[in-house]
Amino acid sequence: MLRSLAVRNFAIIEELQLELSEGLNVFTGQTGAGKSIVIEALGFLLGGRGSLEWLRAGAQRLEVTGVFDWTDFPKELQSRFHLKELRVSVRRELDSSGKTRAYLHNQSVPVSVLAGWGDGLVDFHGQHEHQTLLKADVQLELLDGFGGLFDSPSSKAASPPERAGGEPAGSAKEPLRAELERAYKKWSQLSQELKSLELSDEERLKRVDLYRYQLSEITQADPKPGEEEELETLLPRLKNSERLSALSQQIHGILYEQEGSAQELLLKAGRSLEDLARLDPTWTADIASLNQAQACVRDISARLSGYQNQTELWPEKIDEIHSRLERLSRLKKKYGPALTDILSHRDRIQVELAWLENSQARVEEVEKRRAELEEALARLCAQAHQARMAAATRLSTRITKELKELGMEAARFSVSVEMEEGRYGSCGSDRVEFLIAPNPGELPKALQAIASGGELSRTMLALKTVLARNDRVRILVFDEVDSGVSGEIGRAVGRRLSELSKSRQVLCVTHLPQVACFAPQHFHVSKEVSGGRTYVQVRGLEKEARVEVLARMLGGRETTVVSRKHALELLEERR
Repeated sequence: MLRSLAVRNFAIIEELQLELSEGLNVFTGQTGAGKSIVIEALGFLLGGRGSLEWLRAGAQRLEVTGVFDWTDFPKELQSRFHLKELRVSVRRELDSSGKTRAYLHNQSVPVSVLAGWGDGLVDFHGQHEHQTLLKADVQLELLDGFGGLFDSPSSKAASPPERAGGEPAGSAKEPLRAELERAYKKWSQLSQELKSLELSDEERLKRVDLYRYQLSEITQADPKPGEEEELETLLPRLKNSERLSALSQQIHGILYEQEGSAQELLLKAGRSLEDLARLDPTWTADIASLNQAQACVRDISARLSGYQNQTELWPEKIDEIHSRLERLSRLKKKYGPALTDILSHRDRIQVELAWLENSQARVEEVEKRRAELEEALARLCAQAHQARMAAATRLSTRITKELKELGMEAARFSVSVEMEEGRYGSCGSDRVEFLIAPNPGELPKALQAIASGGELSRTMLALKTVLARNDRVRILVFDEVDSGVSGEIGRAVGRRLSELSKSRQVLCVTHLPQVACFAPQHFHVSKEVSGGRTYVQVRGLEKEARVEVLARMLGGRETTVVSRKHALELLEERR
């Protein structure tokens, strides 16, 4: 519930602090005193569009802060913003530049976070407010809740209709809506798979031929990762083969082959070093080093000999490498800028080719399975339609009766349930719409087409009263719900609001004492001018002050013994 509301520099409100009760909270005051401004401030706090017209003259920033119970927040927000305290603060600001900021538990959040959370927490019912009950999907949810489609089937039901698969509804453990959602999900998945499989035979064969050709071309070329870089590194060596051959021969001769070669000199030096070591043993260790040098010369000489044999064949390989590089270049132009892209393309078309060559059999398999699921889904949709039609009749009767008690004697409420065969959704095939004919001789119209704000508010009150058990919204806000009704009807409105407040918090702007007397928490809104500025004051009324305000509402500006007595009677009656 909303525990408190603080408002600063909002329209003609300079500063305001309200402590609210759990049940029914009413706001009364003269026309133009600013009662609805409090409601507008709450709407702004919960993500409503901001307006610079709301910024109090001379102020740089307006601010609205609400303190809510920790349990009002969904678990996702509790975890995301580490909400653990019993009371959580929500704040929204608007500055003179038109920039708005939002905070949850002193952490900056997008306004959309407050709007999304607020939509599930608070319903605003006023002459021009957005109302969730006007949404078609919400109306469907409410009808299904009223009709028990979310409930587990009762095993005591007599002659229960059959569920998909021939199982009696009463013996199933799963609610009808859950069955619908599960069946639709499976059917939808197969429909998507079938859509991806469905190609014309001509197109499929074209793709098979194309992929086979591409696969053959790449397979025959057999590119290897890094091959191109190796060939491009080798090519300069091939082009300089004569120079490389001459140099290798020259080095080989110097090291090993010619007279006075390094190898010959090292052997001679080795023999002399051995003689030296016999005379001076300190040189013995150096004999091994000199032998190692001789071994290195022999190894290099052997490599040079083999290298010379290779360079003799290199000129013949130049054309072969150019041809290979050209072939790889053609593949890259077709299948990718790099050899790795060509190989990736090869792997992908191998998979797609296998899929295409076997797709017809898979199509037939999926079509058969989807047809079976569609038959079961159609049966569930038909069952849901029957249940909704029955619920619509009961709901129409209940709401029409409520409207009569709320002063709309001639109004006729109805629920339209139209089944679109062949169109499936997670909720079935029905389109649900709440309709009303407020006056005799009028055709039923959608709720949002009602011209009178008072009629709309009372219709919403009737819906809330009947559907209270199924509606999860925890805070209801009614602005001028009693517009255009008499005192007698006002008592009926007050009783309905009082009943609603037993299971949720209700905030109501009213001009009728017959409504106001039902609220445990009564706020009086007044406007005064001081120093050339207009100020709004909102004060909670205790018993004596409350009697005085109710008496003025009953008898005008001046209270009388009769009006005070009547006010006391209203307070006593509502108990």
